[in-house]
Formats: sequence, C-alpha cells, structure tokens
Amino acid sequence: MPEVRPFPGILYQVPPRDLPKVLAPPYDVISPAAQRELYERDPRNVVRVILNRTPGEAGYAEAGATFRRWMEEGVLAADSAPAFYVLEQAFEALGRTLVRHGLFARFRAEDPERGVILPHEHTRKGPREDRHRVLKATRANFSPIFLMFPDPEGRFAAAVAGVAAGPPLLTCTDDGGVAHRLWRVAGGAASAFERSLAGAKAYIADGHHRHATALRHRDEVGPEGAWTMGYFTPLEGPGLVVLPYHRILSRGPSLLEARRALEGRFRVADAPSIGAAASGAARSTAPYAFGLAQPGGGALVAEALPAAARLLPAEAHPSLRALDTYFLHHVVLSALFGVADDAVDYVHSQAEAEDAVGRGACRLAVLMRPTPVGQIVDVAEAGESMPAKSTFFHPKVPSGMVIHPLVV
Repeated sequence: MPEVRPFPGILYQVPPRDLPKVLAPPYDVISPAAQRELYERDPRNVVRVILNRTPGEAGYAEAGATFRRWMEEGVLAADSAPAFYVLEQAFEALGRTLVRHGLFARFRAEDPERGVILPHEHTRKGPREDRHRVLKATRANFSPIFLMFPDPEGRFAAAVAGVAAGPPLLTCTDDGGVAHRLWRVAGGAASAFERSLAGAKAYIADGHHRHATALRHRDEVGPEGAWTMGYFTPLEGPGLVVLPYHRILSRGPSLLEARRALEGRFRVADAPSIGAAASGAARSTAPYAFGLAQPGGGALVAEALPAAARLLPAEAHPSLRALDTYFLHHVVLSALFGVADDAVDYVHSQAEAEDAVGRGACRLAVLMRPTPVGQIVDVAEAGESMPAKSTFFHPKVPSGMVIHPLVV
C-alpha cells in the first residue's frame, strides 16, 4: 500500500446551507453548460479554480490568485492539526439506496511499475498538461485521486463504524440528491485507518490524470513532491458502484443494417424502447451484450454467441477479452459496423442517450452494461489499459469538499 498520512485539510468556511453552492463535480465531468451554471451559482464556487474559464495562461494565473484570495479572506481555512477525513455518501442507484464510505488521506504517488498503485487507463497529453498547470498555480489538490483497495477482513468498515457513531463535521446534499457527511479523524481513530490500509495494493478508479500530474511534480521537485490527496474506499463496499458509459454514433449503419451485420454472431431481439434495450442488455449473461436504438423508433438487444469471441485479436490479453467495451470497439464498431473512432461520443446516463435519440442527434445509440469491478482489477493487475470511457464510478467525490495543500 502507498504510504498514507493525515494532513491539515483546507475546508470551506461557509454556512451549511451554502456548501452545495460552492462545491463542484470533478473537472472532467463538467460540461461547458455546467461550468457556466457553477460560475453563476456562487462567486466562491471551486469551479473558478479547478476549471477556470479565462482562456490561456491567464486562466491558470487567475485560478491561483482566486485560491490565495479565498484563503486570505477566510472563505477557506486550513485545520490546525493533521487529520484524516471520512466521507459518507448516501444515494440511489440500481434501484436501491446505497451508502459508500471513503477516506481522504495524503499519500505518495507511485510509478505503476512498482505494483503499489495500479492504473487501468492511458492518460492524454492535453489533460495532463492542464492539471499540471492548475497544480503549479495553486499548489494544492482540490479533487482526490479515487483509489480502491481490498479490505477482506472488514477492518476499514469497522473503523468507519466507530467514526460514524459520532456527529459529523459537516453535511450537505448535492444537486443529484447525494447526501454527504464528513468526519474529521485524528488520534487513535486515525491509527485504526492506517492499520486497515497497511499492506494492500491500491487501484486507481478515477483520477488517472491527477496521479500522472503528481508523478510529474515529484520528478520536478524531488521525492517530497510525490505527496498528493487520495480518496480510499474498499473493493468490497456495497456502495462501490460502476455505471456504464453509453456510445452515441454520429455515423454508421441504420438499425436494420446493424441487425444484418450482427446476425449469425449474436442473438438479436427487438426491444419496445431504448429503456427496454438498455435493461435487456444489463440483464444478459452473454459474454458480450449491448442495446441499440435509432432516432424515429426502433431498438434491439444484441447478445453475443460464444463463437463471437474468435473475432477478437488473437494477441489481446484475457483481461481485455473479457470487456464489453473492448469487444465493442475492436469487433463491432470497427469490423462489423465500419464506424471510425471520431464518430463515437460518450454519455454516462441513459437519459442523455434517450435525449440524443429523441432529438435525432445521432445515427445510433449503443447502450452498454456496466464494467464489473473485478474486471477493472484484472486489467490493472495485467498492466493493460481499457478503452476510453469504460467506467463511470458513481457518485463522484465533490471537488472542494477537502483541499490538500502541497508539501513542497
């Protein structure tokens, strides 16, 4: 396990009713429209730091100046002593009410080759450079790297139960109805969390670009620059939810042409609606399954027959061969449908897919199953990388809930 330490977290000093106004989702799920709304919501919203809208280098300078001004004005303040912070998120998903607990902690970023912190995605140059500039301008982390770790004996869950028995430091409910409670943890209770994390590997769920940024900062300033902020949650937690990313095709076959391309390799069944296509795919136990829907009506569920796996590249690692997303991109979209990557867009909610189909804003929508956590771990252990947008962990950890000052 990476070395984990408490830290003096920087917290918003606003009335509880104002906390939802100043927090924001992680930068990479904020659309331009959402960015405008967050800017208008409150002049203290953290979006002005994590995703400043002033173009070019001036935007990074403005983000740094804004953060320093908020510290000077008391909008933000650092705790007087180091601590861990336990976050509880209660939410509705998969037809159930679920709860997820995670720990904000300082930890050292590690090269994947060391086998301590394992990624499952490639990072891209543009986002890496953007996050590095934000880090240099602010010298703080506003969003944690989301990490999963094994807790087979339930030691982490037991430590959380002890903390959650007391009153929280703060509470709020966000726009999506997710109820948040945060506790500050120090002293003996902090030691219990350190013990629960000892000796385990960590797998990056979200925040691959932030982790790459921490490694770059380490390389620039020395070993102390590797310290960054993580949010640690157990793999066994019932609230660890992965939702699917659906595909929206701007070009490609009609639904009838897609059916013809799939026949013989898939069981193909009509569905009365896009929702029925999505739920039919989600219930499938086939090795690969997805739904399709087109504007103007028409949907279907496609379930791969066993022989379809032979269409995959022979050199593909078994961990990748198990993925719906890998099969979709390497076999269905490219080989069977003739759809290029630049014709594929991504949405993480069924409602967005339904909207695209309803407005006629696509050729086809592809409704995906969620990627199981076990498959994510397998890919990370193999040192492989999933196709883009293979996972959407829900709910997101809000940016600005706890802010981590850099060590150097």
